[in-house]
Amino acid sequence: MYSTVKTATIFGIDSKIISVEADISEGMPMFDMVGYLSSEVKEARERVRAALKNEGYTLPIKRITVNLSPASIRKTGAGFDLPIAVAILSAIGIINCESLANICLCGEIALDGKIQPVNGVLSMVIEAKKNNLDIVIVPQDNLLEARLVPDIVTIGVKQLKDVIELLNQGDFHMEEIPQANFREVVKEESYDFSMINGQQALRRACEVAVSGMHNLLMVGPPGAGKSMISKCIPSILPPMDSEEQMELSKIYSVSGKFDERMGLIKNRPFRSPHHTVSPQGLVGGGQVPKPGEISLAHGGVLFLDELTEFSKSTLEILRQPLEDKKVNISRATGSFTFPADFMLVAAMNPCSCGYYPDLNRCHCTRLSIQRYLNKISQPLLDRIDICSEAPTLNFGMLNRKQDNESSANIRERVVKAHEIQRNRYKGYGFRFNSQLPSNLIEKFCPLSAEDLEYMEEMYDKYSLTARTYHKTLKVARTIADLDGSENIGRIHLQEAILYRGLDKKYWEEA
Repeated sequence: MYSTVKTATIFGIDSKIISVEADISEGMPMFDMVGYLSSEVKEARERVRAALKNEGYTLPIKRITVNLSPASIRKTGAGFDLPIAVAILSAIGIINCESLANICLCGEIALDGKIQPVNGVLSMVIEAKKNNLDIVIVPQDNLLEARLVPDIVTIGVKQLKDVIELLNQGDFHMEEIPQANFREVVKEESYDFSMINGQQALRRACEVAVSGMHNLLMVGPPGAGKSMISKCIPSILPPMDSEEQMELSKIYSVSGKFDERMGLIKNRPFRSPHHTVSPQGLVGGGQVPKPGEISLAHGGVLFLDELTEFSKSTLEILRQPLEDKKVNISRATGSFTFPADFMLVAAMNPCSCGYYPDLNRCHCTRLSIQRYLNKISQPLLDRIDICSEAPTLNFGMLNRKQDNESSANIRERVVKAHEIQRNRYKGYGFRFNSQLPSNLIEKFCPLSAEDLEYMEEMYDKYSLTARTYHKTLKVARTIADLDGSENIGRIHLQEAILYRGLDKKYWEEA
């Protein structure tokens, strides 16, 4: 007696279809499971045995062999319980084998036969649809998440006996989900740029950075408003399209952080990990690799407050993702690629006491300042497009009633700049100026002969590298887009150089 059932396993943020084969034959009574299994999958044997007994089914006193194919893929997670139970029940004739041909199942089984939710259902349903499977049976608690994938039948089940009845009757119709199951989205009061008094240069730097999704570093004394301004950045981020929403939702689903009652994630993420975060927590990892903070910030902002307090080894690990917009993690079980196309926003003090280069207030020695700033390596600084200073505000500027521009007005300009870039780079595989590859710099950032001479002078004056020169041109391209200018002018280059030269003020002087 033999049967096979389709299921899926998480592989990175995607899934792979797995065939669960069950064979029942004469021989020494035993229950064997094979197919490169992790410990939680091997434990399914006891969960399935107890659940079947408590549902009134007794395993035959024969040799039971369950194989999860292909054997070259490491199987992890508790989602194999349900397909294993169904495969065994089909092999002994309790479930009709013909009804399983185009069905994918996943779910954990409790000892009393209840079907428990699992992570990554969104990715599994997408993979089932790609493989032309018609029906996906998931735990009832995962049904809202599964329904986010259109044009495929998704059915939620609560108990193992419900699955048996469903498969034998063959009545695969999608029941409507009550509206009460969806969470009412109440928009909480958030930070807005209209709350920021002063810091006009820093406000402008944030607008330019978001318009081109450039990396931004803010340097200034404590209490200047760096953290508060960073929290305002989400209010000027443009909305995501449906493709971006689905990809980000898959990442959060695999990570177990997805709230299916809210539907697809519609707002760009803003992640702010504590400076004690480990390298694996930041970029992802583990024995079974899971996405880290940089992947959870995909399409949005990763904010690192008190940058110099992060471990140097943790910061250096960001260098490759900042360039490649993805992170590759290799393990014995395989190589995993997680998307990491995020905008880095960082804030730091210029020294331990926070007041350098104001020597009237700064009490740090030259050596301690140099040691403090050297926590940020030059290769990492080269990957930051914009560096802006946050000076101390005096009492008058802080309390003056000002008609500050709101985030809504800034966001309008940001959206227009994004639309210009989207149309310009249509068909190139990227959409923002910060993603412009070096081989296309000359095509999309042409300069006049006079401006080339100017940039040659700036190149020598600020000791730019090839990378920082290209980043300066990309920032100038974004500033031109904000001005609605088709060509990059001298004024755009001067502002871009200003953002590039500020880091020299601190690191070279120190």
